[in-house]
Amino acid sequence: MDLLDLAGKVVIVTGASSGIGEATARLLHANGAHPVLAARRGDRLRRLSGSLDGALALETDVSDPDAVRRLVDATLERFGTIDGLVNNAGAALHAPLDQLDLEEFTRVLTVNVVSVVALMQAVLPAMREQGSGRIVNVGSGTTRRPIPGVGAYAATKSAVNMLTAVAREELRGDGILVSLVTPAITATEFAGRHLAPGQEVAPGVVVHSADYVGKVILRALRTGEERIEIPPGPERADLAEVPPA
Repeated sequence: MDLLDLAGKVVIVTGASSGIGEATARLLHANGAHPVLAARRGDRLRRLSGSLDGALALETDVSDPDAVRRLVDATLERFGTIDGLVNNAGAALHAPLDQLDLEEFTRVLTVNVVSVVALMQAVLPAMREQGSGRIVNVGSGTTRRPIPGVGAYAATKSAVNMLTAVAREELRGDGILVSLVTPAITATEFAGRHLAPGQEVAPGVVVHSADYVGKVILRALRTGEERIEIPPGPERADLAEVPPA
């Protein structure tokens, strides 16, 4: 296994203002990497940047192609390279399909699906030039079985699953490894403020911490594994660790 040493590496993290994205950025910094913070909430990004030795932070709406270009250009201007990308930004949408607002569905498709492709396209020139790169796309456990009310959201994440698998095949020859990390229920604002890490919400279904998911994302960045499914049970230390070569 060709393990990537994260020390000194430049990794863009979208949705970095809270939850899984914030946890991932903090872990990257703790491992000596240079996280580039991207999210819409600029005030939160600035506070996070201040706690991470002034990490580059850019207010970014990933559904805006111009904002994506500015993010990549600013990263290259500061560091001259992009070693990794974590596509974590996302929008929720829960409604029965017969009541689905199609305009809202289109907006969520843009955030959850189109932006994933846009960001991958935006970082590819730099990664191809250096002959290496790691991309981690964050999926969702909602794609594992049909659940009433989450069909539209799960459909966007199902698209991410396939896009990731195809990108992995298309980019492997360029030295770029694309991975999918599929979290289960995680205690974040995105999932709902009523959830707490360790809480059992159903038999065998335990709420995970954002830090736990962030550690799995770092594992994917280091190993370049094709897919890491996070089971819904209790957090597992072995899943958050890099396996032996």
